[in-house]
Amino acid sequence: MTDATLPTAAATDLRRIVEARLAKRHSQEKRFRLYGRVAIIVALSFLVVLLGRIIHQGYTTFIDNQISVSVYLDPSKIDRADIGGANYDQMVALSLLATLGETDDEYGEKSGKILEIMSNDLGFQLLKQVRADPSAIGKRVTVTGPVKSDASLYYKGDIKRSTPQDSRKLDDQQLDWLDELKAAGAIKSGFNFGFLTRSDSTEAEQAGVLGAIVGSLMMLFVTAFLAVPIGVLAATYLEEFAPKNRWTDLIEVNINNLAAVPSIVYGLLGLAVFINWLAVPRSSPLVGGLVLALMALPTVIIATRSALKAVPPSIREAALGVGASRTQTVFHHVLPLAMPGVMTGAILSLAHALGETAPLLMIGMVSFVPGVPEGFTGSATVLPVQVFIWETASERGFHERTAAAIIVLLVFMIVMNLTAILVRRRFERRW
Repeated sequence: MTDATLPTAAATDLRRIVEARLAKRHSQEKRFRLYGRVAIIVALSFLVVLLGRIIHQGYTTFIDNQISVSVYLDPSKIDRADIGGANYDQMVALSLLATLGETDDEYGEKSGKILEIMSNDLGFQLLKQVRADPSAIGKRVTVTGPVKSDASLYYKGDIKRSTPQDSRKLDDQQLDWLDELKAAGAIKSGFNFGFLTRSDSTEAEQAGVLGAIVGSLMMLFVTAFLAVPIGVLAATYLEEFAPKNRWTDLIEVNINNLAAVPSIVYGLLGLAVFINWLAVPRSSPLVGGLVLALMALPTVIIATRSALKAVPPSIREAALGVGASRTQTVFHHVLPLAMPGVMTGAILSLAHALGETAPLLMIGMVSFVPGVPEGFTGSATVLPVQVFIWETASERGFHERTAAAIIVLLVFMIVMNLTAILVRRRFERRW
């Protein structure tokens, strides 16, 4: 009876040990899943907070407040021989005061306050109309333009009347005028197309991102023109033709290391080589594209080599078996099949280059550029640098535009990443 009992007890103990270990493993798996879900929730929370903050701060930029003023072109104040010598801003201010039922005082304080709530663009428009049609002198013309950024912030609720007068830029009288103009229909709100069709300006209400968008596209063109073909050819040679020895191993290690080099180092390299040595124009899309091409090249090479390795060896063996040369095998069969991965890596490297700021600051692309770049060697700015310039500006209206420029940049980044995903899914083959 003792001999029959011992095995049963041992089996029971063993079963308990196994069940305890299984329970421990299951609890570990549950904790791991919980940690993973918590990590995802935390990451998504930070992303939501970041995007929410940017959108909340920047969406108001796309709301524009335009003011229309009927101005009398007084012949006594405009010299036909010197049309540009008249004070058109003052004419607009006096007409706006008349619309409000006010007259300027002896020292011009009221007209000065009016000039603080209307954009200088109204005066430029008036000058442009008179130059285009001098016969308009002595008549009334209507000009429409944005209000000053502070006035626009008042309409958007960022400047509140409840704030003490000495703590805001606009006094109570100016806020009363803005309310009267809004009630009279002289000021209307709409979508701010000017933000997308204007370039940078010293006036926040007139600043836009067109010049930065064009500069970014020109710079990306130079980057893609250099980095993609050179990177693909270099990767193809290293993967398919180069002998496997210590030299190619050294090159491969250095390429991987270059992909991890801080971007500002490439800016210093571009400053020393392209600007100081080769005399490439500073702050131009050409020099920016050259610097970013150096930065994107390792990523393109690594992505291309990974795509080439993913092509089954049977493709190479079949092509060589029917008499194709090594070059024909690679360029007619292997590389076309690897092209989805190659294009995905190239697009992602360009998207990464689009968001770089540090190397561009080193080559002088921080300069104020009020227009669209005239060429690849002309002065230009790009979206990340434009964000940096506006964020460091003292005027509050530029901070609003900073977030809006980030939104535009994020749209470009999302489009490029979606393109990479669609390219991969469209042409990807499973072996």
